[in-house]
This record gives sequence, C-alpha cells and structure tokens, in this order.
Amino acid sequence: MTEAGNRRGSRSWDESDVRIRPNKKGTRPRTKNRPAYEDAVTGRVVTVDRGRYTTVVDEDTSDERIVVAARARELRRNAVVAGDLVALVGDLSGGPDSLARLVRIEERRTVLRRSADDTDPVERVVVANADQLVIVVAAANPEPRTGFIDRALVAAYDAGIEPLLCITKADLRDPAALLANYEHLDLRVIISRTDEGVGIEATSDDGESARLSHGAVDALRDELDGQVSVLLGHSGVGKSTMVNALTGSTRATGGVNAVTGRGRHTSSSAVALKAADAAPGTWIIDTPGIRSFGLAHVDADRILKAFPDLEPGTERCERGCRHDDNAVDCGLDSFVAEGLAGDSGPVRLGSLRRLLTAGIGDPRGNAHDAKELGQQ
Repeated sequence: MTEAGNRRGSRSWDESDVRIRPNKKGTRPRTKNRPAYEDAVTGRVVTVDRGRYTTVVDEDTSDERIVVAARARELRRNAVVAGDLVALVGDLSGGPDSLARLVRIEERRTVLRRSADDTDPVERVVVANADQLVIVVAAANPEPRTGFIDRALVAAYDAGIEPLLCITKADLRDPAALLANYEHLDLRVIISRTDEGVGIEATSDDGESARLSHGAVDALRDELDGQVSVLLGHSGVGKSTMVNALTGSTRATGGVNAVTGRGRHTSSSAVALKAADAAPGTWIIDTPGIRSFGLAHVDADRILKAFPDLEPGTERCERGCRHDDNAVDCGLDSFVAEGLAGDSGPVRLGSLRRLLTAGIGDPRGNAHDAKELGQQ
C-alpha cells in the first residue's frame, strides 16, 4: 500500500466528513411554530364559495372594501363560515383579480350549529358571531311546523343567541293557533302579511316581487338594528323576500311546489348583507332553506338557561337527569307542583320538555305530535 493510502487509512473521521443528500421535499427543518401575523388586518366573512372567502375590510369606514381571500394551508381542517372575523394578509387592495390569504379565525362570540340528524355526532357550523336568530315560518303555503320552530329555539338557546319568531303570509291564515304554542315563552314575535296597496316592494333578481306591510318590515328593522342577525327557515316561507325588503338586495326568491307543498331551494349559500339605513354593525345573514336540523350536540342544561324560573328546581334532580318527559324522579315535577315556579309553572315546564324532546326521530321538524299548524 502506498504512503498516501496509509495516510488516508489512519485518518480519524468526524461528523464533518459525512455528506447528507438533499431531501427532495426540501431541506428546511419542519417546525410547529407559526408566524404570529401581527400585521394582519381583520375582515368579516360575508359569503363562502368554492374555496374563496369574500370578506369586508375596514368596516364602516371610508376605506371599506371587499377583499377575496384563500384559506391558508394550516386552516384546511377549520370551517370558515359567514359571520366569522378573520385575519388577512397579502394583497388587501380589493382590486380585480386580487387575492388575500386568510391566516387565522378570530375567537367566535357565538356559534349556531346543527348536525345532520339526532344521531350524527358531527357538528356543522351554520353561522358565527350572530346576536339573534330570526326563525321565519309561513302561516300557510307551506304549512308551518312547530317541530321546526322548537328545534330552532333549542339551537338558539344552546348557542346563547336571542330568538325571534317571524310569521309571514298572515294574510293567508290567522296565526293565532300557532302562536298559542309559544305564549308562555319569552319569545318576541313579528307578524308579516302582504299589502298590495302601499306595502314595501321586495324584488328579486329573477323578476319575482311582493309587497310587504310597512308595519312588519319596520318592526323587524328596529329589532335588527345594531345586531348581527341570522334568518333561518324552510324554503318558500318568504325569508329571502324579507331580506330583500330590509337590505334592498335582489336575492332570488322561490315559490312552493304544488305537489309536495314544500318550498323550492333558492339560496345556495349563506350570505351576510348590510341592512339599509341602519346603525353600524347591522348585518343580516340569509341562510339556504333548511330541511333538516339535527340536535345531537345539544346539552339540556344549556336549554334550561332560557327558563330561569325553572332552573332552581334542577337542584332536586339526580346527576345526569335530562329533565324531559322520560326522566325518572325529575326534581322539576315537585318544584312546579309546590308552586315555586309561579302560576305559569306547569305550562312553562311543558314548553321546556317539548323543546328538550323537539322532533325526536325526525330532524326535519316533522315531529309526530307537531305536523301542522297549531296541532300537537
């Protein structure tokens, strides 16, 4: 062996002699540390369409503008919905073909949720940061379902959102029998009817129009002023017509199928709209017509928060009591029987239990005891 070979063989090796082949996926080490995006701008999501998020930036200022954003890769498992406040970076000019990057979902004040049915453990977020839920039903055509109203009330109470019941088409049928089911709830009610003479005209982009009575539209506008409100209802009840009257928009409106008696879907996605001539921060979120409203995620104790006169009676219940009609030795029975919930205690307890068992077995709200107007 040559002298040069001996020198190489006697050399001591260390880490610097090891060659690392470049990783074909990149040599940069992975890290869980993410940028803080402290310079991000806050926007409000007004609608979502095929991976593009339309937001409003610099709301209620002279520089207010629409910015379209794409969701950052690390948020791909997080649902972004209408009403969300989000952090945006990148191109925030709002110009044609501009695209910002949505990098964070800010903490939500409230979340309106539903599941596909009563056995589905997967929650679906409907809207975020709403202050109140406007439950829209028609007095007739399509027929109102108390099961759906009950379910919507449960979802509102569970989310900590104030409910409001809006009954449309009252000129077709007196809604008194329907309202009798809710007279013992602290529920605000607005009744709307068409007024072909001097009503407010609401026109849609498909050419359909209707005139709504001034009184109902003005009353609802007062209730929504300064709030973020979400309108929820079956297709064909006049929800989008009411939205058009309140905002001046031209959302598509639909009729009722003469064969099934059900409304046709017109709104395909939730959209937040600013109310016309309203205080800053007034937003109306129009949702697609909903035919099923599962409540698998609901906690009975959260529903009780809407019944402060009954809530003390739960201290008599055993742990895990559901307080519904099937509950054994529920403390609410003796609490009400002793008159501790006042004269209206029995009917209030009945209302609570109807909500707790709302539409069991049929998330469309067609409970066996609540199919038609005023029937239980």
